[in-house]
Amino acid sequence: MSTTLDLNAQLEKYAELIVRVGVNVQPGQPVLINGALLELAPLVRLIAEKAYEAGASDVHVDWVDEALSRLKYEKAADETFTRFPEWETIKRHEVVQNNGVVVSISAPNPDLLKGIKAERISNYQKAAGTGLREFRRAIQADRISWSVVSASTKNWATKVFPGEDEETAVAKLWEAIFQAVRLNEEDPVKAWDEHNANLHAKSDWLNEKHFAKLLYRAPGTELSVELPEKHLWVAASSVNAQGTPFMANMPTEEVFTVPNKNGVNGYVSSTKPLSYGGNIIDGFKLTFEQGRIVKVEAEQGQEILQKLVDSDEGSHYLGEVALVPHQSPISRSNVLFLNTLFDENASNHFAIGSGYAFNVKGGKEMSPEELEACGVNASITHVDFMVGSAEMDIDGVTADGNVVPVFREGNWAF
Repeated sequence: MSTTLDLNAQLEKYAELIVRVGVNVQPGQPVLINGALLELAPLVRLIAEKAYEAGASDVHVDWVDEALSRLKYEKAADETFTRFPEWETIKRHEVVQNNGVVVSISAPNPDLLKGIKAERISNYQKAAGTGLREFRRAIQADRISWSVVSASTKNWATKVFPGEDEETAVAKLWEAIFQAVRLNEEDPVKAWDEHNANLHAKSDWLNEKHFAKLLYRAPGTELSVELPEKHLWVAASSVNAQGTPFMANMPTEEVFTVPNKNGVNGYVSSTKPLSYGGNIIDGFKLTFEQGRIVKVEAEQGQEILQKLVDSDEGSHYLGEVALVPHQSPISRSNVLFLNTLFDENASNHFAIGSGYAFNVKGGKEMSPEELEACGVNASITHVDFMVGSAEMDIDGVTADGNVVPVFREGNWAF
């Protein structure tokens, strides 16, 4: 187990990795750090320090206190959850306009809003999605550099390692995070370069095959997913509008593209719990007809899941299809993180809601109407859920009907 001294040294290395590889801060860029829990102040300060050393013009931190967040949902008036502050929207638009970068720290307490009325959670998710619609479009078109990272917290760690005392659980979660982001490698930056190349080799193969659709088979899953004619498989590193590379997710093990909005048929079952809106959704199954979700079933969190699907018209469709081998390092760790950033990188997954503009040829320069014409879904939400297992087979079908194995027993077939 790491000592405090060891942890401090690791946090400094981690902050450096986030700044250099994650958002790749360039001189003169403003930096916005979202999701900064008070508990994570040591890491947040280190990220700010490394960002300034890289030449950042300013670092703004959005601090979060979970106790206050819970209090708001318990005590505020109902109408509070139907509004999103305009100044929050303006702040993010300014980051985009000034070619800034965004670091988002994902360290959710899976039970934060347990017992809160589903309508309150749903209303605020809708309000935030609407208020941040243009910001989301900028992110999904890679106009600026952005990266989602994570950090160990008491509430999260004790949920992941329920048999451990608080201090031990936090330390174990830190170790799992460091392992997942390759921080324990002798040269983490070099390790990420090699990992990036390996993932791009997979996306290159998929782009060469240019499948018209994918067929999924597994217990509880029988699904056909058509792909847009102009679809592109991407992986790991992205490039912003200024030509600067960045890593949108750390960790990442996925290769992904967009489905054709109206071309999904059949049913798919989840294989891992989904932490969403401070609640756990588990044991769920979605049924699709011509792309649209027509039936929602869940053993836990049925109402929350239904309200997610009902967020807007676009949330009744899929926006992402991602391939992750069951033997990925995060899957092999046998840790259920209850955090989509990690769990999605241990499993094949889909996303309910909006698609990424960069997943179609020329998409970064397209208008919303042009993206829609290409088959890319639009929505105020984008929520990933896990469906992969060691029992999943996936075939790719070419335009001329040739069937090619892509996954067998949960892993790459090539």
